[in-house]
Amino acid sequence: MTTSADELREEVRRKYAEAARAAAGGDRAGCGSGGCCADGAAESDFGEALYAAEERGELPEAAVLASLGCGNPTAVADLREGETVLDLGSGGGIDVILSAKRVGPSGRAFGLDMTDEMLALARANAADAGIANAIFLKGAIEQIPLPAESVDVIISNCVINLSVDKAAVLTEMARVLRGGGRLGVSDVVAEDRLTPDERAARGDYVGCIAGALSVGEYQEGLNAAGFADVSVTFTHEVADGMHGAIVKAVKPAGESRTPLPLVRSAGCC
Repeated sequence: MTTSADELREEVRRKYAEAARAAAGGDRAGCGSGGCCADGAAESDFGEALYAAEERGELPEAAVLASLGCGNPTAVADLREGETVLDLGSGGGIDVILSAKRVGPSGRAFGLDMTDEMLALARANAADAGIANAIFLKGAIEQIPLPAESVDVIISNCVINLSVDKAAVLTEMARVLRGGGRLGVSDVVAEDRLTPDERAARGDYVGCIAGALSVGEYQEGLNAAGFADVSVTFTHEVADGMHGAIVKAVKPAGESRTPLPLVRSAGCC
């Protein structure tokens, strides 16, 4: 039976609400409570193990327990004092808290999430960490509730693969970034050799596998949305032909244009 986009979105929301409740109760979020998980994946492929010990030491325990990502975007985003950062799918707030510390009191770190339970957990974690420049917003990453050209950097940690309309996500990222702004995204990305059916055989949609883009699809989608200097770099394998990856791109300075229509490859966006 084919699952509709609305059903997939609700399944994602339900699973991540479950993960937030687990973390709030002192349990580690993981495969059994909604976390990303490929068939046969190791614990070190996802979550808190991808952060340095000193970073984990800066965070409330509940933020660490709620870590569900496939990378550490704050380590590659080159955040600078005074910048405005947006984390798409901010979950328990781990990357927003780390970003807020790096941009300092003169900067801001926005977190966007569609799950009430995650937003409540993230706000509590930011308060526990003494972070005053973190702002958590409810909404969908396909319709970012921020003005155009209002953000310097966009990060995300294993969330874009969960979207049911990836073309909308990429277009929205281009809209809210200022000219010269940049992406530093961690995501699960497939090798180009894998078909959508082959990706789905390696893990389910909520497990961050079945909905993953391939390298070529990511590059094509970001270029169509108006980005330049696109790169996709594998960091670690999470399943056969599926990798945790760092995705980077830049919005050209002074450029504001209507993105080109995205040519949809098999399984893309």
